[in-house]
Order: sequence, then structure tokens, then C-alpha cells
Amino acid sequence: MKRILVTGAAGKIGQDVANILGKQENYQLRLADINLSALEVFKDTNHETIYLDVSDLEACQEASTDIDLVIHLAGDPSPDADFYGSLLESNIKGTYNIFRASKDNNVSKMIVASSAQTIESYPLDSQVNANSPIRPKNMYGVSKCFVEAVASYFAYTEGLQSIAIRIGAYDDYKPNGKSLSARDMSAYLSPEDFNDLLLKSITAKNLPPFSVLHGISNNRFKRLDIEETKKLVGYTPSSDAFELCGIKLFDK
Repeated sequence: MKRILVTGAAGKIGQDVANILGKQENYQLRLADINLSALEVFKDTNHETIYLDVSDLEACQEASTDIDLVIHLAGDPSPDADFYGSLLESNIKGTYNIFRASKDNNVSKMIVASSAQTIESYPLDSQVNANSPIRPKNMYGVSKCFVEAVASYFAYTEGLQSIAIRIGAYDDYKPNGKSLSARDMSAYLSPEDFNDLLLKSITAKNLPPFSVLHGISNNRFKRLDIEETKKLVGYTPSSDAFELCGIKLFDK
């Protein structure tokens, strides 16, 4: 039974992660957030829910006790987030705290949410690969560059295997729902494809100490190149935002 701590479990992505992992018989979850009301559905299960403010190092130490793997999703997800008002505590201090606590508690693997915002200043008609230098467009993107740097440090200096997933435009888009911009179509990531990527990241073997994975779907034009991600963890995305939006490559 693998024991997994999920931080930010009450967020949009966190709830999806909790639901998909909660159905796996070989995983026991510790779901952590500052908003426990969204986690009430797990109250009478064998999974645990706890209050956690990741800006509190002592609380992170306690939350990661007796845990095998951590999925760190907590933080302010807004590209417009204010640095001093939010990002410094939640994304900067929170990231360091959860890595520090996980290493101190002998966690075997960290999977952390990064973002396509780390490279958002590249022209929209260019495709970014895993070796492209970071180029954030806002301070939220800067905070996610920090996330990747912290993950790399703990992997190569302190021996904590780490995976950073650059999450694109995560959405449960439906054909009759809201429309997507051209940028969001190129960076689109369906919940189904993210689940595939996450599950394969959890079980992947023979990875380097630190990996950056590109979390977007199989869109006709891809903001992020996913070939290296496919090779590393066997990622097999199936969704295509352009197809979902009814855009044909050639009109007949």
C-alpha cells in the first residue's frame, strides 16, 4: 500500500487527483488543504483529510510523516497573483517547506505542479521543448520557475527524486461549453490526459533524479513539445482541443 500526500487537494486539479487516486486499491491518501469542506466526500473512507497551510514548515513536517510519495499541488494558481500578497507565502515558502519536510521524512518521490507559465513569454507560434530556457511572463510564472529550481536542488543535492509537471490549460472543456483561445487550445490539457500522465509518473521507473514533464494533450498544434515526456514515462495523451472545438485542418 503506497501512502500518498496530496497538498492542495481541494483545488480544481486536486479534487480530480483525489478522485482518481482514491479509486486505486493500492494507494492510501492523505488529502491536505486549507479548505476541508471540499474534501467531505472522503470523510467515511480509508483516506485521511487534514488541514494544512504549506507556509508553516512545522505543519508540513507533520503532514509528510509516514508518507511514501508527495503530490504537491498547493499554491496560488492565478497568473495575476500578487507576489507579496500571495505568492511569497503559498508558492515560494510553501514549495520549500514541503520539499524540506518530505526529504526530512524520507519520502521517496516528489511530483510537483509547475506550469506552462514558466515559458509563456515565448512567441505563441513557437513550440517549447524540454531544453528551452525558462521565460516567464508574470510573477506567477516566476514562482513556478522557483518550484522547478527547488525540485532540481532537492533531487541532485539531497537525493529526493523529483518530477515537475508543467501543466497547461487544464480544463474539462465540452463542445457546447465555453470556447478556448488559440493559445489555450495549443496548451490544452484534458483531465483524462492529466490523470494518465500523473499515474504514469507515480509508477515510472529508471527516471533521472529530476525530470520536467510537459502536461498538455495531443493537440494539433502543441505549445509544449511532449516527445520527451512520452519517452520518460510512456505518456499517451488522446485529447485534441482543436478537434473538440470543431476546427478542421483543411476545409473541403
